[in-house]
Amino acid sequence: MLNKEKIASFNEPYLAAHKQNLNFLVENLSKKNLDLNTVINKLSDFQIAIPSWALGTGGTRFGRFPQGGEPNSLEEKINDVGLLHALNQSSGAISLHIPWDIPGNYKKIKSLAQELDINFDAVNSNTFQDEPGAAYSYKFGSLSHTDKAVRKKAIQHNKEVIDHGIKLGSKALTVWLADGTSFAGQQSFRGAFQRTLESLQDIYVHLPSAWKLLIEYKPYEPNFYSMVIPDWGTSHLMSSELGEQATTLVDLGHHLPNTNIEQIVAILMHLNKLGGFHFNESKYGDDDLTVGSLKPYQLFLIFCELVQGMEETSNPDLSWMIDASHNLKDPMEDLLQSVETIKIAYAKALLVDYNELKTFQQKNDVAACQSILQDAFRTDVRALVIESCYSAGGVIDPLKAYRELKIRQKLIEARGVDSKSTGL
Repeated sequence: MLNKEKIASFNEPYLAAHKQNLNFLVENLSKKNLDLNTVINKLSDFQIAIPSWALGTGGTRFGRFPQGGEPNSLEEKINDVGLLHALNQSSGAISLHIPWDIPGNYKKIKSLAQELDINFDAVNSNTFQDEPGAAYSYKFGSLSHTDKAVRKKAIQHNKEVIDHGIKLGSKALTVWLADGTSFAGQQSFRGAFQRTLESLQDIYVHLPSAWKLLIEYKPYEPNFYSMVIPDWGTSHLMSSELGEQATTLVDLGHHLPNTNIEQIVAILMHLNKLGGFHFNESKYGDDDLTVGSLKPYQLFLIFCELVQGMEETSNPDLSWMIDASHNLKDPMEDLLQSVETIKIAYAKALLVDYNELKTFQQKNDVAACQSILQDAFRTDVRALVIESCYSAGGVIDPLKAYRELKIRQKLIEARGVDSKSTGL
């Protein structure tokens, strides 16, 4: 559907204007002694995994409104990620959800991904719903369940997910638990914590030596009185008990309103325990909206801590993934917008003079510190982001290209107007 010739043909009318914008930005930023080539290279190297479930209309608990042309198989999901990557050159990985995405033929799946320059990011387990005909139910918990047989089932599932990931070349397992309670007195907090920790210990010993275990937290939903892993502190406590390969995963929507996420990021990186990110946007809770659509400054501040942490700590390499739910937009358009916004925030964070910032922090010059950050945030860095995409072989305007090349229409023609993504 996309080749070098089509991409070059699309870029041609926009190239002169882009170079003009880039030269203007370079001229202005060069006065600040910034190495913009390094910035562009870092943006080009930055890859954000696409979760297999984000390629279809996710919907809400009240309904789902498919847009047609959604992927009916793992092969089609990988092809869709390949389309995104061809456009923006920053979506070079897919994160699979098991059991929704179990390969029928591992060799063919790996070959297809390689052909499209796609890697396999973290694999994700599912103990938050029951499969048809399941002998045991996760209604009252999985890794924390009072019934040992249910816990054994959940543990075995996570081990099987690791095994699938090994065959594909993945290097991480993400565990998110829906376990918790909706009523006071429903279960013992201490008992649920201990059972979960023991279950994770059993899973942990199954990890290959080069793998990470990403423990994801969430303060509420689907349970509304308590969650077994409600916050970063609980996740960190568990990962510390497990060992060096266990880390905390931060989902931007998995916080109570007004939580200082950037502080959490800073502390976890200081402890070398930040494992990865799920990018999305929220106003009230786990809204799973387009990244940066509501709070772009917070996203920038988070990246400021990430940039500093990656330079100044021994924190392991991070897993980057978008985790959004699409009910109003074309999922592919939403993902293109999210990747662009993430790279814009990253680019702005790379412009900050952190040595200068630290000097003013030492002097307790609050106004100067604020000015340094806001000066970088207010800089229009889109030309740098575009150049990182264009120089890597992508298009100058991925969203516009997606529309002008009628990619959704072609997907509908190939898969049907009633096609719905598998697993959702």
